[in-house]
Amino acid sequence: MSLVGNNRIIDPFEREIDYLRVSVTDRCDFRCVYCMSENMTFLPKNDLLTLEELDRLCSVFISCGIKRIRLTGGEPLVRKNLMWFISRLSGYVDSGHLDEITLTTNGSQLMKYAEDLAKNNIKRINVSLDTLNEELFSKITRWGNLPKVLDGIKVAQKAGIKIKINTVALKNINDKEIPKIIEWAHNGGMDITVIETMPMGDIDGDRTEHYLPLSGLRSTLEEKYTLNDIPYKTGGPARYVEIKETGGVLGFITPLSHNFCESCNRIRVTCTGTLYMCLGQEDAADLLTPIRQGADDNSIKNVIYEAISRKPKGHDFIIDRKHNKPSISRFMSVTGG
Repeated sequence: MSLVGNNRIIDPFEREIDYLRVSVTDRCDFRCVYCMSENMTFLPKNDLLTLEELDRLCSVFISCGIKRIRLTGGEPLVRKNLMWFISRLSGYVDSGHLDEITLTTNGSQLMKYAEDLAKNNIKRINVSLDTLNEELFSKITRWGNLPKVLDGIKVAQKAGIKIKINTVALKNINDKEIPKIIEWAHNGGMDITVIETMPMGDIDGDRTEHYLPLSGLRSTLEEKYTLNDIPYKTGGPARYVEIKETGGVLGFITPLSHNFCESCNRIRVTCTGTLYMCLGQEDAADLLTPIRQGADDNSIKNVIYEAISRKPKGHDFIIDRKHNKPSISRFMSVTGG
């Protein structure tokens, strides 16, 4: 592997950018109702970065100062030969150039890949799970199989991977069940984070119907539990509490009711080689073209640095009756969760 020194990426607001989220595919084997429409048209494969291009691009980012990489999708584990790419990233951890590789998954492929993930320096993963009710799970994911996901989580834990559950809070869908999910996660030795739905992509529905501000959810939880704020950090946007009654950790990700932009340390690269400096803004930089035109590493670094110089202070997400259309037209599965 060839690394051109280790630098630091500082944005215009003096935030150090050391966390890169990489979407390896826009494809997914679920069709979650808040994420995408049921009849999705996915990108032509030629439009996607090859695994070799992803490997080179990540090497350049690491040389710029990126220390943590999270792989996302779509569902990252449906990308053919992904383990080759993960093994390449694992080498950067072994060499000390990268601190951590993590993964966000729907859990559908964990039974197949958990052991290989553990062998390649993936110590923790996030599993998206919005209900423990099998019938409701099928309605939310459209194509998902809950028992398969739960079995995959057990296999991953047995392999030594720490699991964090991500649950999107959906009013009148799973809101009453969230205490049950929290207790299940904590009883299984897993942290859990609840997330407000994000206005990205046209999902064939009105998001205001199911948007649940987490400030209200927290108030409801405090009627049952003792929530103590803690300074726990994982590099992401969540704010954490410890629940006295369960002894477990609960995170809140609130892009709408209370945004988390002031401490943002991350950028995103899509499976098409587009660098987004902010999840909630359209401004971006094209990295695919210079890679395919044979640009050297320093030229690609210059594109990255110029893009970071435009990183905004925050996003413009909003959901209300006047803004029930997506704030951002692209789907979350394209940008990466």
